[in-house]
Amino acid sequence: MSLFWRIFVLDALGLVVAAALLLGPVTVSTPILPAEVLVVLAGLAALLAVNAVVLRVGLAPLGRLGRAMADADLLRPGARAVVAGPVETAELITTYNAMLDRLEAERAASAAGALSAQERERHRVARELHDEVGQTLTAVLLQLKRVADRAPEDLREELGLAQESTRSGLDEIRRIARRLRPGVLDELGLVSALRSLAAEFTTHGLTVRHDLRAGLPALTEETELVLYRVAQEALTNTARHSGADRAELRLRPVGDGVELLVRDNGTGLGARAGEGAGIRGMRERALLIGAVLTVSSGAGGSGSGADVRLLTRAAAVATARAATTGVPASPGGLR
Repeated sequence: MSLFWRIFVLDALGLVVAAALLLGPVTVSTPILPAEVLVVLAGLAALLAVNAVVLRVGLAPLGRLGRAMADADLLRPGARAVVAGPVETAELITTYNAMLDRLEAERAASAAGALSAQERERHRVARELHDEVGQTLTAVLLQLKRVADRAPEDLREELGLAQESTRSGLDEIRRIARRLRPGVLDELGLVSALRSLAAEFTTHGLTVRHDLRAGLPALTEETELVLYRVAQEALTNTARHSGADRAELRLRPVGDGVELLVRDNGTGLGARAGEGAGIRGMRERALLIGAVLTVSSGAGGSGSGADVRLLTRAAAVATARAATTGVPASPGGLR
């Protein structure tokens, strides 16, 4: 029954009962007697109470819809308002849920296009850095060497310093090119690329221990790239913002999918200012492959580091089933 008819029927019923009572046993004299006042006030209070209950019950789904709209986040898809209540309210909630479906699909499509264009641009910039700038610096380094071989003794030290600066710049260019487009990912696969990533961050003051399991299921090129970028961004956030000196990088098969975990021993999420562009970028990448990204405090609670966990869709389903049934998703799970 619609909200209109609920309220109309209730009010009509109250008025009919009141009219029947006035035409029957209930009378109102002049002047009004105290007993008659009590009967009229009791009837009015009962009618108002029943109206309040009907309105509260009828409008409760709208309150739940308002809270669902306030909490909606396209980077955390899947949450929908419960369809309940009168016909008008149920139709409104259904329309809102359909709108969320369209928005999430459109955002996923636009994010996929944007990130694909970003990866192409990264690839182009990395190639130009490697081929153009890298070759130019290599030529400069060779010229400096030839000049140093023929230069007077008092100039050789300065030329040596110029060579070292050029060599450092060349190494930095190569490092930036590798970060923009990891060639090892294309050539040797995901596990080797993650090992190289852990070694790169270890040489920059952060000790990264990795546990990369064998026997991973077949992964698409897009999935491997998303896993690598999420690990890269998580380690970058750890190095820049967490104050940690140790981190852990894990990759293991779970069901038909994989689970990626980046854990640090830093200050935890409480000391960081919400979700920045890095975490939002990781969530958008996770949406591209239907994965679930969770960012939480470490096992010891607040102040005990942070965990960044990425589950591909099959792994997410297995973990959710394990949480419901109490049966581990797979042996040797993360603790």
